[in-house]
Amino acid sequence: MASNSIKESEVLSQIKKLSVPEKILIVEDIWDSITLSNEELSVTEKQKKDLDKRLTDYENAQTGGSDWSEVKNRIESKL
Repeated sequence: MASNSIKESEVLSQIKKLSVPEKILIVEDIWDSITLSNEELSVTEKQKKDLDKRLTDYENAQTGGSDWSEVKNRIESKL
């Protein structure tokens, strides 16, 4: 944690007491702070290869993918 005065366990304990909408707002705030940060995340060679393979597979695909209704139906059929 950034502040030495607040223990991680105390923060997590307080977060667990929040409602789901409140937790979502916190996650959004955290994500916004990450996107504003100039800090770069490192990507391993294995991750780079996997991303390259996925991009190649996507570019070589004969179809344009699935529309939302098809995707939604597939997901709902598995529930």
